[in-house]
Amino acid sequence: MSPEYPYDDAATARAVVDDGGTLREWNEGARRLLGHTADEVVGRPAAGLLADPAGFALPADRPFRCAGIVGLRHRDGRTVSVWILAHHRPARPDGPGHWLLVTPLEDTAPLPDDDPLARTALAQSPCATAVYDERLRLRRFNRAMSDVMGVPEERVRGLRPSEIGGRRESEEIERDMFRVLTTGRAEDVRTLVSADVAGRDSAWLFRAAPVTDDEGRVRGVCLTMHDFTDEHLARRRLQLVNEASVRIGSTLDVARTAQELADVCVPALADFVSIDLLDAPEDGSDPCPVSLSFPMVLRRAAQQSATPGAPEVVTELGGTRRYPASSPQATCLTTGDTVLAEDPTQTLTEWLDEDPVRAGRIRALGIHSSMSVPIQARGSTLGVAVLSRFRRPGAFTPDDVLLAEEVTARAAVCIDNARRYSRERETALALQRSLLPRRLPRTAAVEAASRYLPAARAGVGGDWFDVIPLSGMRVAMIVGDVVGHGIKASATMGRLRTAVRTLADIDLAPDELLTHLDDLVLRLSVESGQDGTTGEVGATCLYAVYDPVSRRCTMARAGHPPPVMVLPGGGPARRIELPAGPPLGLGGLPFEAIEVDLPEGTVLGLYTDGLVESRERDLDTSQRLLCEALPAPAGAADAAETADTPDVSDSLDAACDRVLHALLPAGGAADDVALLLARTRGLPASQVATWDIPADPSLVAAIRKQVVGQLERWRLTETAFTAELVVSELVTNAIRYGERPIRLRLIHDTSILICEVSDASPTAPHLRRAKTYDEGGRGLLLVAQLTQRWGTRHTPDGKTIWAELALLEGL
Repeated sequence: MSPEYPYDDAATARAVVDDGGTLREWNEGARRLLGHTADEVVGRPAAGLLADPAGFALPADRPFRCAGIVGLRHRDGRTVSVWILAHHRPARPDGPGHWLLVTPLEDTAPLPDDDPLARTALAQSPCATAVYDERLRLRRFNRAMSDVMGVPEERVRGLRPSEIGGRRESEEIERDMFRVLTTGRAEDVRTLVSADVAGRDSAWLFRAAPVTDDEGRVRGVCLTMHDFTDEHLARRRLQLVNEASVRIGSTLDVARTAQELADVCVPALADFVSIDLLDAPEDGSDPCPVSLSFPMVLRRAAQQSATPGAPEVVTELGGTRRYPASSPQATCLTTGDTVLAEDPTQTLTEWLDEDPVRAGRIRALGIHSSMSVPIQARGSTLGVAVLSRFRRPGAFTPDDVLLAEEVTARAAVCIDNARRYSRERETALALQRSLLPRRLPRTAAVEAASRYLPAARAGVGGDWFDVIPLSGMRVAMIVGDVVGHGIKASATMGRLRTAVRTLADIDLAPDELLTHLDDLVLRLSVESGQDGTTGEVGATCLYAVYDPVSRRCTMARAGHPPPVMVLPGGGPARRIELPAGPPLGLGGLPFEAIEVDLPEGTVLGLYTDGLVESRERDLDTSQRLLCEALPAPAGAADAAETADTPDVSDSLDAACDRVLHALLPAGGAADDVALLLARTRGLPASQVATWDIPADPSLVAAIRKQVVGQLERWRLTETAFTAELVVSELVTNAIRYGERPIRLRLIHDTSILICEVSDASPTAPHLRRAKTYDEGGRGLLLVAQLTQRWGTRHTPDGKTIWAELALLEGL
């Protein structure tokens, strides 16, 4: 006995035998009973103490407790017939499994029954009651206690509570009884008793009260037991449902939500759980029982096992498996009811005959109980959850079925929410991809690389970017951000991007373009509102136009983060100080544009706020990280030499990845991100020719000769005739209808020849079809027929008429 109990341990013969049959402990009471000392028997086979080794053996199936009369061999050679109570304690992390064998040595007489009424009340009481003496040895218990213990009173009289119960919980109760014995105060103890051989847990309330004599001295302890297992199981089921409501649905990811359902059910409800889901129909509709066909194809979304390594797994995560009509999965999905299989090898014979691999796994693991629960929500059939037991001996009860259905129903709503969100996200992503440029155009002005990343949680938003070739070899670069996320934001983004391309096509200045875009956003806000109120459409935008001839960039922004640039020849990246301007949609407020000199080889970075805004750091730190991650550009000469090589664009692509890696967390950004990097190019002066034109029609012929001479120097004689006609028409119109000063400019690129005529008049010509007897009106029509493109752009000093001719070398 433990030193905390100052009572004679020799009143009970007690021995411990491990699962291998070897004696491990031998107390003084066992020596008194059989005469053998501990040194003589400990470490030896216990069968050596049996008078007839073949007549008795501990059960191989390891029940919790067994009892019986056994013939034992005394040290002097005689046989002693002993009644033994044997408790099996399974292996635990702190030690291997073993048997505890006890038998009382003293014939402790029961308490006298002086009062017949008290004797009858004790015998017939529905409460299990036992009386222990001052040594905590049993003196008496009633019939209800005998039924609970499973042994008759006369066999265990004289044993302590821990020896009668045999469980670790019995040792705790014995310590509580000893405290009652020493303090004289009653105690109530709630105890959860571990599963018995049938796999059932039980919960008991123990009332330990002191038994005193007439003088008030404590003479023993009265122990009363009350079974509250049903209340305990109901509380545990309620706790599991509450845990499921907290743990399931933490994200809008279908696989994660399915895994959370499996994690909640193991090991609280089952030893193995698999979650199989139906793939969404191709037409985008919700699956329903009427639309299901056989064999049914399910995809494994999640699984969880109480056994390390999950030996139960037949289908890997993400894999599919076909289930015939005879399978419980198909049955529960078509009927909408849970299918319970008490013995899968017997009740599911037809299905398992078609799946020998699964049948073999069930037999090998000893799966004895299984239930298939349909996962349904909002009239949609999503899949099936299969719960199996093989470690715990008890089969699924009707209460377990109700609990599984309740937990699965809660998870089904979360899975359906995640599925609907995923479908909307995929739709928005597809819309976003269709609205964003698939590839950036190759231009002589810049080389560019871009990235777009949707938000990790919020999904697709309204961020966009674009590169638009303009007249005169110029290029427009745009980055914008629409407020909000989802399909609505993507659709609004598409409308704004189309509007920007349309406005850019008429060569509006950046500040004027933002003004028109602001009007459009304001109208969209009114349209999205109700009863004439303003809606929630808003956006920010940065618009920049770069001219490779002048190497100047004009830019304006509407509430958007300012761009950054890295000048050639080294040096740190820096932010371009650009007037902020109001966000689009406020209306009535002006935008301001500035011009910046960008030497050839300058890297320009345009981005949305999702790249630099973070909860982990301030905006200045993000700006510093962005500047550090931008590439150090090569010199102008190097950039010109490598302008058409893939190495340069690859370096910009690498820079995009480096920027995203430096600024975005591993799990993705909280907001969507658009990033556009552009390295500027310059057009050499040798490819540009400019003439000031006098306002004299008689000098047009001389101008044509100068143009032909320039084309000969550029070795473009094949295009000279067409260019001569176009220049003649444009110059003549400018002299006749325009205002001085008039200027002619030719720009030569590898594939096109651009003719530009500028004058101080803001009036733009219009293309029209001349009538039969009209003397004029055919000039612009002729220009339109001879060139690839032509148009007009307004300048602060007037206008410019331009036309592009395709070179034979570039065709």
